[in-house]
Amino acid sequence: MPRSVNHVASRARRKAILKLTKGNFGRRKNVWTVAKNTWEKGQTYAYRDRKNKKRAFRALWIQRINAAARMEGISYSKLIGLINKQNIEINRKVLADLAANHPEAFKAVVAKAKEAAK
Repeated sequence: MPRSVNHVASRARRKAILKLTKGNFGRRKNVWTVAKNTWEKGQTYAYRDRKNKKRAFRALWIQRINAAARMEGISYSKLIGLINKQNIEINRKVLADLAANHPEAFKAVVAKAKEAAK
C-alpha cells in the first residue's frame, strides 16, 4: 500500500511561514528551513522586547517626573515617597504626562504631596 502523506496541509504550513518572512533578505525569505528559523527567532525577540518596551517606558516616565519635580525643588524619590504617604493614587505614566503637558496640574500634585511633609 502506498504511503499517505498530507501534502496539502504541510505545503500550507510552509507557505504561511514563507508569507510571514516576506521582505527578509536573501534565503531568509524563500528557503523553508532558513525562513522557519528566522521567523522563530523573530518570535522570541518579539516576546522579549514586549517586556523591554514596558521597562523602557517606565524609565522614561521616571526621568520626566524627576526633571519636573526638581523644577519644583524636590527630588523624584522624595516626591514618590510623599505621594505614597498621602495615599494619592496616581501612576507614573499619568504623572509623567502631567509633568510634560500640564505643568500647573503637576504643581498641584506636588503641592498636595508636600502637605504630608509639613
